[in-house]
Amino acid sequence: QAQLVESGGGLVQPGGSLRLSCAASGTIFSIYAMGWYRQAPGKQRDLVATITSGGNTNYADSVKGRFTISRDSAKNTVHLEMNSLKPEDTAVYYCNAQGYDPSDRVWGRGTLVTVSS
Repeated sequence: QAQLVESGGGLVQPGGSLRLSCAASGTIFSIYAMGWYRQAPGKQRDLVATITSGGNTNYADSVKGRFTISRDSAKNTVHLEMNSLKPEDTAVYYCNAQGYDPSDRVWGRGTLVTVSS
């Protein structure tokens, strides 16, 4: 069964940087896109960034110019480089993998990012 494991979360001061990583393991479907979503306390889960197998990227307006998503398709890994972090970036960040079949989708358990002085 496919699993996604995130790493790299933690506590950082405003203006700081963090790098999140996500690796897929187990029997994974053919992945079309991987991405990151986040959920702040009391809020819904929102898209942060996605990247397709062809390298096309999509970012939430709130992170454009600050976050960069990258992917190693051969290793089924995805990374999120986060710079100029703000307190409002505080959330649990979830990794997601989407297959070519819409029913093929898996989530990681999440990693907490806290931006605070």
